[in-house]
Amino acid sequence: MTVAAEHEIAGSVASLRDRVARHIGAGGRLADLFGTAHKTGLLITAQLAGPDGITTVDAILPAGQASYPAVTPVAGAAFWYEREIHDMFGVVPDGHPRLEPLVLPASGPELPRPGSDGAPGRIDPDPQVLPRHAVGPGLFTIPHGPVRSGVTESIEYLVETPGEDIAHLNMRLFYKHRGIEARYAGMRPADAVLLAERTEGVASVAHAIAFCQAVEQISGTPVPWRAALIRTLHAELERLACHLDVVVRLADGAGLAVATARFGWHKEQVLRLTGQICGSRFGRGVVTPGGVTAAPQLDPAAILAALRQLERQLSADLKLLMGTASFLDRLRRTGPFPPARAAEHGALGPVGRASGIVDDARQSRPYAAYGSLGTTVSSRDDGDALARLEVRVDEIAGAFHLLRQAADELSEAASGPLHADRPGADFTGADGRAVSWAEAPQGEVLYDVRIESGRITRCRSRSASFHNLVLMHEVFAGDILTDFPFIEASFGLSVAGAAR
Repeated sequence: MTVAAEHEIAGSVASLRDRVARHIGAGGRLADLFGTAHKTGLLITAQLAGPDGITTVDAILPAGQASYPAVTPVAGAAFWYEREIHDMFGVVPDGHPRLEPLVLPASGPELPRPGSDGAPGRIDPDPQVLPRHAVGPGLFTIPHGPVRSGVTESIEYLVETPGEDIAHLNMRLFYKHRGIEARYAGMRPADAVLLAERTEGVASVAHAIAFCQAVEQISGTPVPWRAALIRTLHAELERLACHLDVVVRLADGAGLAVATARFGWHKEQVLRLTGQICGSRFGRGVVTPGGVTAAPQLDPAAILAALRQLERQLSADLKLLMGTASFLDRLRRTGPFPPARAAEHGALGPVGRASGIVDDARQSRPYAAYGSLGTTVSSRDDGDALARLEVRVDEIAGAFHLLRQAADELSEAASGPLHADRPGADFTGADGRAVSWAEAPQGEVLYDVRIESGRITRCRSRSASFHNLVLMHEVFAGDILTDFPFIEASFGLSVAGAAR
């Protein structure tokens, strides 16, 4: 069961900042920082990750107080989080190095604040005037996006360059902002899981699991073993599909037409298998508060047979790809992210594990069936695009191992219940708050859910994409414009999951 280690009230935001600084000094990391409209002002919450779980620290910024001491100077990972708080609530973190708009559109209808029906003050910057980070003779800015060739998400990259070298990269996310968190208010948990699944489409299952686990903690609803196995099965199929998508994009960037087609076909095979198992190529509609909605439509023997065939074909192609010198040369020393910086920021998922961080929620804070099945964590120290690919290749092998284990266990638990005794929609008496997590293919997904009388009053979702995407602008030292697609693909993040 995923349970927050403790819940602290810091009192003032300055006390919260000091608590964050002490936690990071002791080797922990800042997992989240966000605001919630409150009747007495603005509730600012920090989620602190450590070996025992997640510690929640709350502080109130009194109504009418327009600023607070910034957390970013003592915890660099708060850089984007405080920009988001500024966007959504208009308060100023004093001492923040750069308060440019991040997740709200530069213009358009006002959106509700998470936790209330109010709206933040309008922020209307001149879109043509952004502070330059690299200055000097011959330097200019290339806007790349938000609409780009191919099927890619809407994000605008502003590349500052003298012509070929990338001196600095700035990002605009707000094209994908949908106001997801505000939409949760007033929803029943059984209905809200549909929204959780659509927060970050490439990690639908992970978001659904994290959300449902928080609801289950609040309501005291146990999840049957068979349901936990089915959740794990779909989570690992999702991991396969996402990691294969990264391989496709890297191969395409290198101009390897055959490899692009082959790995695109392998990804399609994973999606088709998922669709045969549950009726949705993305595993949607399976996870629900209290368990799962139905048993797999394929029996465990058929699932195992499909997995064996897919693994055999995929392994052969991965061996060829990882032995292609021209491909590896494009990734080696491209987009390096130093291990010291990864540890300082608390980088998540393959991005962090490629830079020496050995952390995976499936192992360090197990949930669903992972505590019984066991998970091995792969890591590297080089921190470049090749290391990020190598970690994903290892995780593909690990996913097949977990899938076989889950399918084997399902064959033995064929008659077990799929859901807790209480019906999925019966949370009318639920009242409380809980924090839960899941390890998406991109890294840790974190949910902070509050329910009153069976209705959601606040649901904060933090994807690994939001936490990691800020690091993109740091990894271009010594790289050139033609390296850009390899670096972006190697991060494997979702813009929609970051902007929400």
